[in-house]
Formats: sequence, C-alpha cells, structure tokens
Amino acid sequence: MNQGALPHDHGTFWEKHMDSIPKTDEFQTPSDIFRLLGDSSRLRIFWILCHCEECVINISAMMDMSSPAVSHHLKVLKAGRLIVSRRDGKEVYYRAADTKETALLHHMSEELLKITCPGTC
Repeated sequence: MNQGALPHDHGTFWEKHMDSIPKTDEFQTPSDIFRLLGDSSRLRIFWILCHCEECVINISAMMDMSSPAVSHHLKVLKAGRLIVSRRDGKEVYYRAADTKETALLHHMSEELLKITCPGTC
C-alpha cells in the first residue's frame, strides 16, 4: 500500500496525516513494559516498590505469596529495568528504578486503580 494514502478517502484526520503514524517497531518498548505489568501480582509488587525498598521476605508477606513466587516476579521486573536491587550482607533489597518511565507507570497505575500513595517508607 502507498504510505501516503488510504484505500478509501473518507475525509478523516488520518488520511491527511498518514506520515505522522509511528512505525510498529516504535511501539515495541512500551508494549514490552505493559507486558511486564500485565500480571496483577507483578503490578502490585511494582506499586509496593514505588513507595519503599523491601526484601523478598517482606514482599512475600505483603503479597501473601511464597518467596520463590515473589522472586520470580522480581526477576522479571528487574530484567525489564523497572526495579533495581542492592545487597546488604545476605539480604537483597528491591525498589522501583528512578526513571521517568517508572514514575509515569506508578502514576498511571494509581490513576487507574483510584488509589493514592501511602507515602514513603
């Protein structure tokens, strides 16, 4: 198909602005991020870590999940660069990454859930 024209001219906005539509590959990063948060448990863990730094044992207790299950979700979130970790002796602590993307995702999740931040730890 010709990039500058649609098969049917209905006089709509996109018929005049076809060149403004981003390419499919430009949507890949946001799509990957939304896929990471497509699991309600993972989204809840992410939201918790937006407010404070926590260890796996405490996150497990807050989530009422096993430590291995929480560790799996943390691994996925960390691979997606939504969270970061630090080691203190034998304990590993996790928190949301300090990026514009995580701040936007945090704000968006609170808006969609109609909840507010409890503050910071």
